[in-house]
Parts: sequence; structure tokens; C-alpha cells
Amino acid sequence: MTAEILEPRRRPTQERSHKKFDHLLLVSRELLLEVGFESFTCEEVASRAGLPIGTLYQFFQNKYVIVCELDRVDAVAVRRELWSFAEAIPTLDWLKFLDRLVDHLAALWVRDPSRRAVWLAVQSTPATRATAAVTERELAFEVARALAPLTPGTPRERRTIMAEVLVHVAYSMLNFSIRDGQEHSESIIELKRLLASYLLSAEHG
Repeated sequence: MTAEILEPRRRPTQERSHKKFDHLLLVSRELLLEVGFESFTCEEVASRAGLPIGTLYQFFQNKYVIVCELDRVDAVAVRRELWSFAEAIPTLDWLKFLDRLVDHLAALWVRDPSRRAVWLAVQSTPATRATAAVTERELAFEVARALAPLTPGTPRERRTIMAEVLVHVAYSMLNFSIRDGQEHSESIIELKRLLASYLLSAEHG
């Protein structure tokens, strides 16, 4: 049985609705980081946002839909970095560009620790995991596009799987890098080694 993919009940089309939608997401992010997903409630989000609970439910059926939407928002900045990376290759210095890409992504996670809170929240149910997997696959599509000139002899199907592995590993390591007690810089060095080794083995394998 396929898990349900969680989407907002509706997305705003007018500026006023956009502002409410974005404000609810901003408050949700702050609350999630403050109290964790178990204590996170739609009622508290609406209260802190200064909006009726009915307004929240116009957009979001429940808290699971909210965190999945936050996960999509987080993917937007990652996708921008991937586009920049894809435009910079093919080049003999692609490893330097990879280092720069990882540094940019790591900075996103350091500046906004709520990314890890969102990532943890979307692991909570089959439906949230399935929805997050769709977002990961969309990012993997961009990675596969970037990989094409680096691995011209690799079949498209294998390149797709490689891209999905790269995205999953990178997301896991970025979230690992900012957990309590973890040495961030050392984790990022290891992530760079993992990605570079994987890509080099694919290029020459």
C-alpha cells in the first residue's frame, strides 16, 4: 500500500493569503525548534501567529502536513545551490566546486538549526517519510543532471540511483553535523570525502 503524500489543502493565490501562509510556516518553524515535534500543535501555531485556528486549517490539515511543507521550503535553497553547481561543470576543477557546494550547504544548516528539527519531524510517520522522499527525489533529479557531464559513460538509470544516494547521504550527514556534541567541521570534512570518493569511483569505474 502506497503511503499518502502530504500536501497543503490549498496554496494561496492572493498576496494577503500568501502572507498568512508564510507567517504560519515561520511560526511553525520557530515552535518546532523550541518544543520539538511531539509537543508541536496546530493550536499553538495559530495562537502564536495571532490567527484563528480555522485560518490554519484552511491551508493545513494537521501538523504532519506543516512539517512536510517546511521540508519543501528547505529544499528550495538546496536546489539553488545545485543549479549553481550544475552550471559550473564540466570542469577539471569540479572537486573544488563540490567543496564549495558542500560548504554552502553546511552554512545553511549552521545558520538555521531548524532544518534539523524539520528533518527529524518528517521521519515520524510513513506518510511524512514518503512525502520527504518525494522532495529528496526532486533534488536528486538536479544532482543527476549535474552528474551527466561528469559520468558520460554511466547509464541514466544508474546515474539516477547515484543521485538519490548522494542526496540521502548528504542530508543525513548535514543533519548529523549539527547535532548536540558533534564537531561540525570534522563532519563536513568527512562528508566531502564521502561524496568525492563516491563520484571519483563512479567516474573511473
